[in-house]
Amino acid sequence: MSFDGLFTRAITNELNSLLKGGRINKIHQPYKNEIILAVRANGVNHKLLLSAHPSYARVQITNEQYDNPNEPPMFCMLLRKHLEGFIIEDIKQAGLDRMIIFEVKGRNEIGDISYKQLIVEIMGRHSNIIIVDKNRNMILDSIKHVSFAVNTHRAIMPGQEYVMPPQQEKMNPFEAQEEDVLRLIDFNAGKIDKQLVSNFAGVSPVLAREIVFKAGLANRTTIPTAFISVMSQLREHNYKPSITNGSNKEAFYLMPLEYLQGEAKSFDSLSSLLDRFYFGKAERDRVKQQGNDLERLIANEKEKNEKKIKKLETTLEDAKMAEQFQLYGELLTANIYKVKKGMKEITVVNYYDEDGASITIPLEPRKTPSENAQRYFTRYQKAKNSVNIVKEQIEIAKAEVSYFDSLLQQVEAASPKDIEEIREELIEGGYIRARQKKGNKNKQNLKPLLEKYRSSDDTEILVGKNNKQNDYLTNKVAARDEIWLHTKDIPGSHVVIRSKEPSEETILEAAQIAAYFSKARNSSSVPVDFTKVRHVKKPAGAKPGFVIYEQQQTVYVTPDEDIILKLKQ
Repeated sequence: MSFDGLFTRAITNELNSLLKGGRINKIHQPYKNEIILAVRANGVNHKLLLSAHPSYARVQITNEQYDNPNEPPMFCMLLRKHLEGFIIEDIKQAGLDRMIIFEVKGRNEIGDISYKQLIVEIMGRHSNIIIVDKNRNMILDSIKHVSFAVNTHRAIMPGQEYVMPPQQEKMNPFEAQEEDVLRLIDFNAGKIDKQLVSNFAGVSPVLAREIVFKAGLANRTTIPTAFISVMSQLREHNYKPSITNGSNKEAFYLMPLEYLQGEAKSFDSLSSLLDRFYFGKAERDRVKQQGNDLERLIANEKEKNEKKIKKLETTLEDAKMAEQFQLYGELLTANIYKVKKGMKEITVVNYYDEDGASITIPLEPRKTPSENAQRYFTRYQKAKNSVNIVKEQIEIAKAEVSYFDSLLQQVEAASPKDIEEIREELIEGGYIRARQKKGNKNKQNLKPLLEKYRSSDDTEILVGKNNKQNDYLTNKVAARDEIWLHTKDIPGSHVVIRSKEPSEETILEAAQIAAYFSKARNSSSVPVDFTKVRHVKKPAGAKPGFVIYEQQQTVYVTPDEDIILKLKQ
């Protein structure tokens, strides 16, 4: 866990410098476990993200855009009642625990001064956001309710007294001397990093592994020296916020993590680091939860059509037996006098063969000689007529597989609003039943929302992230002489450059976006075709999002998430 007690201390310090004395103007709850506070401080508007996500819990200033629900959840409405218009007097940490407490002051509905605490507990799947009446130390509400049946130490429910989590008897690492490290660590027991975590408050496995790595050969001399050196740096807020990409792992911390032995990227602030590290991660997790049923349905439909293709190909092989069935029928007719009812087979001379070879014809014992002959003529006609039908069905099934393959890619790159558009598309296609929802009568009239980017020379680039958006972008929004891009023979998004003569740099940046929002996101040298919109056509009766195009040129790019984030901002 990179967001440990020492990182919490650092982010608390950063938030204090930006938000202390600020006014809470608006409160939103875009998702189940996340709150956004719009805070005006020192003449600047800030978006404060409080997250109790089981995997991505954190507190930070964010520049990301979040879609708010049509109706705010109850917890959001309660926060608005108690906190909107209030002033943030202080932001503090509880010891070196992963807990941040916002001390707020304002006037209640009858005009009296009121003091509240907004407490964020960052504890993995037990993370929570709690609002407390400070004068009475009473919980007003929390984003997650926890009863005594779940936690015998304390209940987090409206009306309960707020009780801090159990204290861990660990030493403050900033107060430790070398002799303290020697006293608390058993060098004969090994696993020095785990011992550091167990004995010192606020130290995570990530930091402990970094200290051991810096020590080199771990012994009674090197470990205390490395520990004191790192803590001296962190005590003075001497940070270099970085994301380090190792061979098999990516992690962030207050400094580059040398033990990962990878490339480190530094940031100006902890909040910008967190925005970059969690870019898309939490959203994809929410999409996975919201679209799990869709992903399963799409995968099943794709598999069903793949099996159908195999069966049709077998049928096609059988259809190639048409000439054999015709031969059997004609030979049986010519030798009808030799055939007796009850025979299982008959061997006759094949008069079509130049050498006059014999051939054995299987018979149906329960049928008469003429019925056996007619049976083969019927099979001949059926096989002959089925060839074209089977070939047509195979092409339809292959188109379905391609369609569902593109939908799987779109679900993987989707935002929560994109998921709903994909669901609508499947409903319109008859693959799933429509859900009965209240208050959405005008939803069908809303235009798809396209994602917008800006190239380095400030040219607008539009992206469709699902078939509804792709059709809308290519057929409704884009002008005929603007530039259209799509990955070559790979499922992906439609991308349009809002320029008739874009620069080469803009084309390459748009190609980066097209490759990133495709099935080849994690590949290198991805081929991306580009042409004018006038050369892109949608065949009559084609599936949503399907087009054909001509007069294209191809560039090769390797998707880079940093470039995509830069273009989006």
